[in-house]
Amino acid sequence: MATASTSTPTATGTTSIPNSWEETFPTGSASPARREEETNGTGPGLGGTADRSGGYNRRYGGRNGFGYNSAQRMVFDGKRMRKAIQRRTVDFNCSIGKYIQERVWNRGSNNMKFLRPNPNFVIDLLPPSAYLHNPVNAVATKFVHTSTNKNRYPVNVVRWTPEGRRLITGLSSGEFTLWNGLTFNFETILQAHESAVRAMKWSHDDNWMVTADHKGIIKYWQSNMNNLKMIEGHKEAIRDLSFSPTDTKFATCSDDGMIKIWDFTEGVEEGALSGHGWDVKAVDWHPYKSLLASGSKDNLIKFWDPKSGKNVDTLHGHKNPILGLQWNKNGNWLGTAARDQLVKVYDIRMMKDLQTFRGHKKEVCSIAWHPFHERLLVTGGSEGSLMFWIVGQNTVVDSVEFAHESNVWSLDWHPIGHVLVSGSNDHTTRFWTRPRPGDMVQDKFHVGKQKAEEMGLKDVDVEEDDFVPGLNMFNANNNTLSNVDDFVPGLSMYNPNNLMNG
Repeated sequence: MATASTSTPTATGTTSIPNSWEETFPTGSASPARREEETNGTGPGLGGTADRSGGYNRRYGGRNGFGYNSAQRMVFDGKRMRKAIQRRTVDFNCSIGKYIQERVWNRGSNNMKFLRPNPNFVIDLLPPSAYLHNPVNAVATKFVHTSTNKNRYPVNVVRWTPEGRRLITGLSSGEFTLWNGLTFNFETILQAHESAVRAMKWSHDDNWMVTADHKGIIKYWQSNMNNLKMIEGHKEAIRDLSFSPTDTKFATCSDDGMIKIWDFTEGVEEGALSGHGWDVKAVDWHPYKSLLASGSKDNLIKFWDPKSGKNVDTLHGHKNPILGLQWNKNGNWLGTAARDQLVKVYDIRMMKDLQTFRGHKKEVCSIAWHPFHERLLVTGGSEGSLMFWIVGQNTVVDSVEFAHESNVWSLDWHPIGHVLVSGSNDHTTRFWTRPRPGDMVQDKFHVGKQKAEEMGLKDVDVEEDDFVPGLNMFNANNNTLSNVDDFVPGLSMYNPNNLMNG
């Protein structure tokens, strides 16, 4: 059967251009270039395999589909392409915009619209700062995303950047990993320390970050992750650090039993506080007073005057080592977490515990107050659970019993207060947000993996393929094409084994 050809003008006359491969090289023959492509497995329609199947690949387009080859899959418009996935996100811009609009007439909780528990009212959802009368609104128990490094290491500390655009995690390998704050995907990684990162704090003016590691080294960082100074602070591991209200000084505590006061500008030691009989695990500077609080392995909570270096008072409320403590922003309450499975809130005006929370089955490793709701705090346990408490209520408000598989070493709230992030010894960083109106939160993190499988609940920890017509027609769930009519040769990626070969 003859095939037509077209002519095109050239500089030297007219050149005949064939309309088909067979017109140039009849069946049974091949050009040297094609013969080489078949040998290397890069010829058209071969899908990266040599044509050794008696014409099958030419007829059916190879194992990857018609008009498909590895070059088209890997490169498009000169850029390397990745498989499209559907990323979960928590977009706070809508609620912030609505809050700015409504604050003109909204003078208090009496004028606030009642948020009904129905998905239709999600449009009325406002940021946590709009519901100061209702701290339950900010309880973040809904799973959003799990972020894990390719080289898996325990996550010792997690910190949001001051503007909330990124999350920084400090790993036991000494690396910093930066994650996107909106889509929670990986951005970059850098080797920050030679040993495990143990502490990380931003200054109150949001310009500087100070970190410390297991060898006692202290480092200064700018917001662009540029390291400007390194100090040999302690001889043993530094467990925590905290800035003074004016940012002119900061304090560090270590396994050597010492608390040191540093001049931030000069990077020199100004004083050393000794009094704990064992490793000092936590230290926090008062929000607006010249007062330090520290917790140690000797079961004691001590208060210090950083000017004179004297021990002001000591609390004996816990029976086991203190693993974490943090001042409330009101300056009156101090929250503590200890190995005796207790969470305590002390009122320094009376110098005694205001409330004791019981609920964790093992030691409590971390604690964090909400940035807006004065009475709301969250704690993480070594059994992998997260528990939310409200001062004034004796029972737990809500919990995520199976949030992690191991110790929750660090917790941090997003600056807006709508997302909570947790870093664990199970090598994962997980993001949690508040449920939307009408959401029924029930997944493997609440009921357990085994029970979730028995109930047939969807695995929310797995990202799904993103369907793009003409680009990704293959449905990985049932190995079928979603719409054959929308097939675009050379772009769609599917498995031809499921096609009818008629």
